[in-house]
Amino acid sequence: MPGLYFEEFEVGQEFEHPLSRTVTEYDNISFSLMTLNPQPLHIDNHFSEQTEWGKPLFNSLYTLAIMIGMSVQDTTLGTTMGNLGMTDVKFPKPVFAGDTLRAKTKIISKRESASRPNAGIVEFEHTCFNQRNEVVAVCRRFGMMYKRPTA
Repeated sequence: MPGLYFEEFEVGQEFEHPLSRTVTEYDNISFSLMTLNPQPLHIDNHFSEQTEWGKPLFNSLYTLAIMIGMSVQDTTLGTTMGNLGMTDVKFPKPVFAGDTLRAKTKIISKRESASRPNAGIVEFEHTCFNQRNEVVAVCRRFGMMYKRPTA
């Protein structure tokens, strides 16, 4: 399913994304090390056993990436000019290896681009849940979206 053009987004519109993803210990260690993040809280079982969590925390930036990635097919696949930024990023509950994540998106605002007549800016609010329906991540994201091509 291709993404939506700027004109197709409506403020208040919500998307329940059908994709889900169970995260693994391998995901956590690989992502942490690929991004040069040697935080023992993510990659060291012995260290993590000594913390209040008792096991490694899943890397929050990977959680953020998965949450936004789950939204692409329904919202921006092939119709985005680029990501303009994120605000209000929060991780209210921890994620651990073995958790299954799913996401939803709500359209918060949209406006014409002042500099690009073929595009508009859409504000997305992404929310990620674990298998217990607990919110594990939230962010607002601004995307520069193409307008529908004219004939």
